[in-house]
Amino acid sequence: MLSASEIEQAAADLLAAEATGKQCGLLSLRHPGITLDDAYAIQSAQMAQKLAQGRRIIGWKIGLTSKVMQEALGIDTPDSGVIYDDMDFADGAAVPAGRFIQPRIETEIAFVMKAPLEVDVTREDVLAATDYVAPAIEILDTRILRTDPVTKQPRKIFDTVSDNAANGGIVLGPQHHAPGAFDLRWVGAIVRKNDEVVATGLGAAVLDDPVMGIVWLARRMGQYGQRIEAGQVVLAGSFIGPVECPAGTRIAADYGPFGAVSVSFS
Repeated sequence: MLSASEIEQAAADLLAAEATGKQCGLLSLRHPGITLDDAYAIQSAQMAQKLAQGRRIIGWKIGLTSKVMQEALGIDTPDSGVIYDDMDFADGAAVPAGRFIQPRIETEIAFVMKAPLEVDVTREDVLAATDYVAPAIEILDTRILRTDPVTKQPRKIFDTVSDNAANGGIVLGPQHHAPGAFDLRWVGAIVRKNDEVVATGLGAAVLDDPVMGIVWLARRMGQYGQRIEAGQVVLAGSFIGPVECPAGTRIAADYGPFGAVSVSFS
């Protein structure tokens, strides 16, 4: 396990990378014995600093829910991160140049809660606590190197979790649906990048049921003394692979009857 000072230093390095736009090195190289508990402690240390600076938590994200992504990283569990108020972009917004280091996007189903979720929740509990579901785009960013330039080691799950699960921003579509109005396993999107279809996917890619992603998150958060609160938004996990979004990229996600959401990068 890492010491308290090592956790605080890692958190400071990641916050500095976010502020300067210059990525920091892999924590898994700096600390070969790092654990997932350490990584979430680093994430929490950043949270404490952000809250002290006036940021507000508006929700949570679940990542690495698909088997393809889990196998690529050699893991068998999702991860999670925090969504802050300054990460919220309007549908159709243009993200300012320089806001992110290496932006990418994924398409997801967002759950907006009307009641908190305790640790031992069931699928039915999640549906009962959900105010509505909506189409969403998650903006990913990496404050930490994806690959070490010397050793060529790719980032590991510990790096990603420490880096707030690579969370950068969210874009919610304007369409709000009752959680039981659609079979969310069959809700999907056609994703266009500059008018070219680059990805398609279905909600079933998220743990075979996006609702179960919320169940997993509620239980994980309970292990760390956290809780999903009423009014918060939860991104249930992506059902497509990440799409690179350099400057000039326009993204439009067509969810069919479920709605649509778009964003561009200046």
